[in-house]
Amino acid sequence: MEYSDVLRLIDDRAAAFRAAIAAAPDLDALVPSCPGWTLFDLAQHLGEGRRKWAAIVAAGPAGAPPSKPVWESPAPRDRAALLDWWDASARQLVDALREAGPDRGCWSWWGRSQSPETTGAAARHQLQEIAVHTYDAQLTAGAPQPLPEEVALDGVDEFLATCAATTVPWPHEPATVDHHATEGRSWRLFLSAEGARNTDSTRHPAEAADASVEGTASDIVLLFYCRIPLDALKVEGDRRVIDQLIAWEPE
Repeated sequence: MEYSDVLRLIDDRAAAFRAAIAAAPDLDALVPSCPGWTLFDLAQHLGEGRRKWAAIVAAGPAGAPPSKPVWESPAPRDRAALLDWWDASARQLVDALREAGPDRGCWSWWGRSQSPETTGAAARHQLQEIAVHTYDAQLTAGAPQPLPEEVALDGVDEFLATCAATTVPWPHEPATVDHHATEGRSWRLFLSAEGARNTDSTRHPAEAADASVEGTASDIVLLFYCRIPLDALKVEGDRRVIDQLIAWEPE
């Protein structure tokens, strides 16, 4: 997506998160998809995290994120004040991203992935963080919605490039895993001693993957972030490879 579209969608998901917090009957309600967290905890986590990333982006290229006193801002317990605080948190992030533009370097934790250490990559990941936690808030409020198609399609690609791709060696037999979105896009993850590499699987039409997962892009993203179980999607091929991939924690 264009950078301007990513920023637009961050604004959209931030507004949806706000609406879910406003509609929930109780800020002390437990979040089913985040065990041990209340809705207030979720709002505090998301708001503080966006303020932190606003500071990271504003700092430019760096070997470490800014220290906590730079961005720390405790969330207020009053709901109206909490909503204002969230609005300010999201605005700080978008303002910092807009000021920096998509190509400036910034600190990241994904140096061994296929995603660049730029504000453009940071913006894409921030969109997914807000989108998934918006789903969490909606679920808590009793009205979960799928991720918007535009967000979800980019989310599959972003997760595979940022969170799945790595140069850490795959500890099992080499394998390929396809992810097919019912909206018409597919991705292939190559797993080998060289690590994990994500490509567009339409480039390999004659080569069957060892395993595949199929569902809406929203469901695939929610699976990636452990919001829904694997059985909620269609799985073909060697399920053992999928289980190994889910359990893999490269260091």
